[in-house]
Amino acid sequence: MSENVPADSNAVPDPSGPSPSPDGAEWVTGVSATASEAAEAIAQAEDRLLRLAAEYDNYRKRTIREKAEAFDRGATALVTRLLDVLDDIDRLLASDPSTTTYESFRAAYGVVEKKLIKELESAGLERIDPVGAQFDPTQHEAVAAAEPETDEQDHTVKATFQAG
Repeated sequence: MSENVPADSNAVPDPSGPSPSPDGAEWVTGVSATASEAAEAIAQAEDRLLRLAAEYDNYRKRTIREKAEAFDRGATALVTRLLDVLDDIDRLLASDPSTTTYESFRAAYGVVEKKLIKELESAGLERIDPVGAQFDPTQHEAVAAAEPETDEQDHTVKATFQAG
C-alpha cells in the first residue's frame, strides 16, 4: 500500500503534505510551527498595541499643548486690545485739572468707557443687568432681600449693586 493512499481504495491521496509517520513526528513539527507563528503574531500585536498607545499619548499631549497655546494667543490678543484703552486712561489721568472742566473730563471718561465695553464685547463678554428679571441663583448673587410691593414681584431682582 502507498504511503499517501488511505485504507479506502476509493479515496484520493492527500497531496497537501506528508502523511504522519508511525511515531507522529510530522504532527509535532506542524504544531510547533503553528505555535511559533502564533507567538510571532502575538509579538506583532503587542508591538502594534504599544505603538498605538504611544501614538495616542503623543496625540493627547499635543492637543493639550495646542489648547494651551491657543488660549495664550487669545489672551494675548485681548490684552493687546486693552492696552489701547489703558493708554487712553493714562492720558485722561494726565490731563491738567486746572484747565479741564468736569464736563469735559466726564465726556472723556464716557468715551474711554465705551471703548472698553466695545473691546470686551468683541471678546465675547456682555454686561448682565438683571433688574426686573426673575432671580436665578446660578447667575445672580443675592446681597439683600426686600419685601415685594406686589405678589408678581416676588423672586424678582429689584436692584443691581454691581453689574456682572
